[in-house]
Amino acid sequence: MSEITHEISLENFQEQFEYVLNNYSKHNKNISNYNNVVIGGLGGSGIGGRIARSYFWNDMPIPVEGYSDYVLPGYANNKTLAILCSYSGNTEETLTMFSDAQKRGCDIICMAAGGKLLSLARENNYPTYTIATGYQPRMTLGFALGNLLMILGELIGKDMSTDLSKIQNYFQNPQSAIEQGKALHNCFKSTIAQKFVVVTDMAYEAVAIRFCQQIQENAKGEGFVSVIPEANHNMIESYYEKHDTNFIFLDSKGNDRVTKRFQFVKGVLRDLGNNVYEYPVKDASLQSIFEVIHALDWLSIWASDDKKVNNMEVGIIMNLKGFLSQN
Repeated sequence: MSEITHEISLENFQEQFEYVLNNYSKHNKNISNYNNVVIGGLGGSGIGGRIARSYFWNDMPIPVEGYSDYVLPGYANNKTLAILCSYSGNTEETLTMFSDAQKRGCDIICMAAGGKLLSLARENNYPTYTIATGYQPRMTLGFALGNLLMILGELIGKDMSTDLSKIQNYFQNPQSAIEQGKALHNCFKSTIAQKFVVVTDMAYEAVAIRFCQQIQENAKGEGFVSVIPEANHNMIESYYEKHDTNFIFLDSKGNDRVTKRFQFVKGVLRDLGNNVYEYPVKDASLQSIFEVIHALDWLSIWASDDKKVNNMEVGIIMNLKGFLSQN
């Protein structure tokens, strides 16, 4: 069991960006050599890829996809860059994706704290990026996302080190994010055992998924994501009564029509007496993204305290791994 608690991980979050900035080495690859990029990883090792993909949405001239399976998508070939991430380096799905990427002739980059993935990558002279050990995988987002931002930035000739330095400086004293976390906690403290639904726009979809993963693993609660405008064509029809649900709204305000949709849904839910917290998202900048993630991470920790569950243990996940190892 990790000795670095989740609270310590959050309190010292700036150290993860410092590690990336001090240890990043150039891969010297260019986006023009590829038809697509696939970022493979599961759970805490996979969500960084989804967030990085969203952040570079308007900058990437080719498709970038986050993938969480045993094999790569059918289009992967020798014009694909496969970036494979596993904190332990022993995640069976990611190792199988590694083998699949080799068979298809993909170019490969690997990120891990150790394990078989790191060993295989080094044996084959693939670029590797390390992560400090001693953490729970879900609390290493600064390492993983920091590296991915640098990797993808380098692909398109964009140096992300200045941006990461600004993020590191912010997390020397992230009081605004912590205060937002406290406001969220105060809003939902009496209903903390209920499920969470994050209503979000596309820019914050991956951030919403991240929170749901955290509330599931840390607080042993249910979490779901509802993306506007798509959810306005289906999910909204379930809102005819009060729900046993904690609603969090994440609107980057990048589209006026989407913001109007948020306003309508908020009115529908509140008129029915639902508990809704509209997070004051500034924009879709990197700092804003990390601030929201940090606040929501704290909420998941405080929720685990309220529910008196151990946020470090993931018993059912460990039982599944044992089951799979025997079958």
